[in-house]
Amino acid sequence: MKTNNIDFSDALARNGLKITKNRTAILRILAQSDQPLAAEEIFWQLKNKKISVNLSTVYRTLEILTDKNLLTKINIEGDNRALFEFNPMVHRHYLVCLGCKKILTINYCPLKDYEKSLAKETNYTIAGHKLDIYGYCPDCMAKSRPEV
Repeated sequence: MKTNNIDFSDALARNGLKITKNRTAILRILAQSDQPLAAEEIFWQLKNKKISVNLSTVYRTLEILTDKNLLTKINIEGDNRALFEFNPMVHRHYLVCLGCKKILTINYCPLKDYEKSLAKETNYTIAGHKLDIYGYCPDCMAKSRPEV
């Protein structure tokens, strides 16, 4: 996403949240990240920026920001930790490496037409869907190939 100049104060205020240094810093870290991050990764980035915060505060803040729809929480199969990303209000899917847990964002929705067809066929009002595709990235595949 790589956004440097977003003012998060308005988004926090619009959602009835107090504007704090921790909330703003967490939103900025996630908005600048090119992939979802775990709470521990965010905690260490805050520490590296000399922002004094407890890990429990990071977890609480992530849950609050997720509840207000400012962040998206992602649970990856086979990984016990939740990942978070800034919610750009754009629908996304992910390609997840089962080896190194690297996550690649798929920037289009391959299910859009199927969702419309399914809604017409079933008379459901489709509210959304999630699609995560699992496999092995080229780096992990190269590591697992036997030397010839």
